[in-house]
Amino acid sequence: MALVETRSIDYVPLAERRGKVHHLWPVWFMGDAHLATLATGAISVVGGLDLFWSSLAVIGGCALGTVLMALHCTQGPHLGLPQMIQSRPQFGYIGALLVWIVALFTYIGFNALNQSLAASTLKELVGLPEAPAIIGFGLLAALVAGIGYDVIHQTQRVLAYIMLAALAVYTVGFFTAFDLGALLQPGEFKLTLFLVQFFAAAGYQLSWSIYVSDYSRYLPREVGIKSAFLWTFCGAFIGGTWMMLVGAFAGATFTDPDIVVALRRSADAMFGGFGWLMLVSSFFGLITITSLNLYGSSLTLLSVIDSVRPIPLGARARLASLVVCLIASLSLSLGTGGNVMHQFEAFLGVLVYLFTPWTAINLADFFFVRKGRYSIRAMFMAEGIYGRWNWRGLTAYAAGFVAMIPFFKTELYVGPVARALGGADISMLIGLPVSAAIYVLLCRSMDLAGELAQIPALDRNLETEPVR
Repeated sequence: MALVETRSIDYVPLAERRGKVHHLWPVWFMGDAHLATLATGAISVVGGLDLFWSSLAVIGGCALGTVLMALHCTQGPHLGLPQMIQSRPQFGYIGALLVWIVALFTYIGFNALNQSLAASTLKELVGLPEAPAIIGFGLLAALVAGIGYDVIHQTQRVLAYIMLAALAVYTVGFFTAFDLGALLQPGEFKLTLFLVQFFAAAGYQLSWSIYVSDYSRYLPREVGIKSAFLWTFCGAFIGGTWMMLVGAFAGATFTDPDIVVALRRSADAMFGGFGWLMLVSSFFGLITITSLNLYGSSLTLLSVIDSVRPIPLGARARLASLVVCLIASLSLSLGTGGNVMHQFEAFLGVLVYLFTPWTAINLADFFFVRKGRYSIRAMFMAEGIYGRWNWRGLTAYAAGFVAMIPFFKTELYVGPVARALGGADISMLIGLPVSAAIYVLLCRSMDLAGELAQIPALDRNLETEPVR
């Protein structure tokens, strides 16, 4: 194997597939076991909801978001393509730009947050100034992302066991150092805060959907949908729920606005020096998840460019796009000031609105309409069987988004239904069925039999010749 991954957004031939399906759990366990996840779990506690109701909201939200995310992961071994390229059959060669541009902003936003959290951690650990910490952290994460798929998987497997040990000690220590019965005593149920936490957790887990199959596309096709789903769900749900609960517990016991400081104080209350170990363990996870985001953003940027003007699909293009994404995220994190937690809460809310229709349409197409039957080559053809614009997918996306608007709750706009519910935002529960149902209904007029009949000829030499 080459040291640096040679592929980018192109198809991975069956002869190059490798790895074990159980390697998915450490990727997504560590994908969640870091400080940004910690911050997500502390949102409602910081806002004034007690620990009991906050914990239930975290568990429920993580379950909902992780189911959807794990379903997307099953597409990787089956198709051998990055997640975003798989949107072309639903939205069209050019129409898929809609979700790709949204995904790019998501990557850059998450990395800006991760870099800010890393700087806060390094300041707490060694007193390093913010700007050098952000830049150094970003460069280190970019190095891992540049090497690519294999080193990301290998690093996640090592760090997963370290983080498992740290979280286990923290959990046992919390039971012994604090009166858990008093902390978990149910208080006043505040619907708005409960739903904010529930959908923040769900949106956080759902946000992995835009690139989850990037990390399963090299697996052999025979691993199957069920195995890929279960290993991904177990890793992401356990890592996400556990880390968010740590954030909620830390925020409840030490109400510091800086979640990094709260984590260190709660861990030090168990035994001296443990706070330092928890921060170091979480910091390593922050490096690798930033690498995942940079890797995914580079593939998405390539997809955007390729839709406007076809480009060579290889390592050089991937590395060039990686540099552009790194510069964008560094610029944003260096220029971000104010309350990071508050900004992050608003950011997660936007993600729920934008990705709910996409995930519903993508999954409905894969499992109910085309049932996994696609032409790989046609996804790289502007004039192919999927067309430049797919009005069915775009219409379903617009309809799902519009249906969610009355349920929105943001600083700039509160929908009438959200206002009637006391500020509670349940838009995700509306957007999912509306988008999926409209898409499936519109696809009834599609000549699916004619499309499927063309696939054998289009993909005849797929395993021996490049897709373009």
